[in-house]
Amino acid sequence: PAQIVLFDIYENTTYELYHDIIKTAHDQGTDIQVYIGSITHLPAITKVFEKYHPQVVFYTADHKHVPLMEHNAREAIENNVFGTLNVVRLADKYQCSHYVQISTDKAVNPTNVMGATKRMDEMIVQYYAANSKTIFTAVRFGNVLGSRGSVIPLFRKQIEAGGPVTVTDPEMTRYFMTIPEASRLVLQAAALGESGRIFVLNMGEQVKIDELARNLIKLSGYIPDKDIQIVYTGLRAGEKLYEELIMDEEKDQMQLVY
Repeated sequence: PAQIVLFDIYENTTYELYHDIIKTAHDQGTDIQVYIGSITHLPAITKVFEKYHPQVVFYTADHKHVPLMEHNAREAIENNVFGTLNVVRLADKYQCSHYVQISTDKAVNPTNVMGATKRMDEMIVQYYAANSKTIFTAVRFGNVLGSRGSVIPLFRKQIEAGGPVTVTDPEMTRYFMTIPEASRLVLQAAALGESGRIFVLNMGEQVKIDELARNLIKLSGYIPDKDIQIVYTGLRAGEKLYEELIMDEEKDQMQLVY
């Protein structure tokens, strides 16, 4: 790309990202610009669109933690729904070529506030896909291994502290993908770009969180239930035992990416 504009509300991770990519960007002649602001503050995000007229927008700005959003529903709706609507409207107004929305498997038959707001995001994107020259697509993620707030860094900290490792339920399962897989899926969605499509990575079978915790304990050189205890804490508000990737009524709109 000739230019990348980073727009984020949290300056610390933006600072880290900037320093992660600046050398590579400089070496290949890519200009990097950084703006700190909220997608819910329309003047701030409008300023960026007016100044740079971005060609492609990758939208990753939603609150994602299920239990936190259950207790902060107003903020979840303000950010995830109305913030999304701000960015989508600007992408349409400034005639971006592509807009890629990062969604989640929790948007499928949602049982929590976070999932419901993400489903609303997808519906906003699909509405504009049918009414805009911009190509609007969405990417539905499972859990991204090693990302901020994911379960593996939490388990590692608990193991380093000598336990216990907390697992919600022995039968809980989740879909997992790696950071490179997630990144490539986002780029593929932009490249394939049939407007209105929702893309899902074929992540294989769901993984039991209990088995994941036990394997991490073993890989750390300990014996589960002996050296490191596993404690089952029970489902939190809004949580499912298992996730789904596709709703029955949308099978003709989906595209699995391998």
